[in-house]
Amino acid sequence: MTSTKVIRLPQIKVACSECSLRSLCLPFGLDGEELERLDEIVKRPRPLQRSQRLYHPKDQFRSLYVVRSGSIKTYTTTSTGDQQVTGFHLPGELVGLDGVSTDEYSCTAEALETTSVCELPFFKLETLSGQIHGLQRQLHRLMSKEIIADQQLLLQLGKMSAEARVAAFLLSISARLQQRGFSATEFNLTMTRTDIGNYLGMAVETVSRQFTNFQEQAFIKASRKHIEIIDLNGIKRISGIMPCERTPQAKA
Repeated sequence: MTSTKVIRLPQIKVACSECSLRSLCLPFGLDGEELERLDEIVKRPRPLQRSQRLYHPKDQFRSLYVVRSGSIKTYTTTSTGDQQVTGFHLPGELVGLDGVSTDEYSCTAEALETTSVCELPFFKLETLSGQIHGLQRQLHRLMSKEIIADQQLLLQLGKMSAEARVAAFLLSISARLQQRGFSATEFNLTMTRTDIGNYLGMAVETVSRQFTNFQEQAFIKASRKHIEIIDLNGIKRISGIMPCERTPQAKA
């Protein structure tokens, strides 16, 4: 009988200095005393369950959040009630930056699975980052990464074929999970094909067709949400990260 790993609250209440995501998160580069000061302002609420919302549009902006475990999707809702997915957030990534400029959140943040977060009250974080240079630098670094991710998405939507978009999406998830110490070639996609299509600006049928094509070409194996990348270089070539190999010309 297989055992299921259960997230327990005491496991979540781990100090920043002992967190496995330390190198990816705000504590990066801080010394012992600075870590203690950061840890004093961090709140660690109970885990979110699948489909539970962290915040809604127009909620007053009070905090940034760092995904501790699990995953979160963010999306806006159009005037017709349709969703537009704006991001998928994995452990170590910031959520809530959409509220900084207007003092209210502009999108919905929803758990894709059982998810724990660290809550960072923004006023306290802002005050502390003004006192700890390394914290301020790391906060700016994480915010910059979010901007770069948005720019890359615009590039995907504007320049890439449907095949290349899906390949680039798989590579993004692969690289981000590898940074966190997980396998780069075997993982579960916690988001639905519909969410992926919405995020990439494609119909869900097109997304499913690309997954099928990748399987037929032996680039991946896919079973529901489980993905195994068999030919990582092949996926990179499709995405445009690696140039296609030219066929050698026959000698005259």
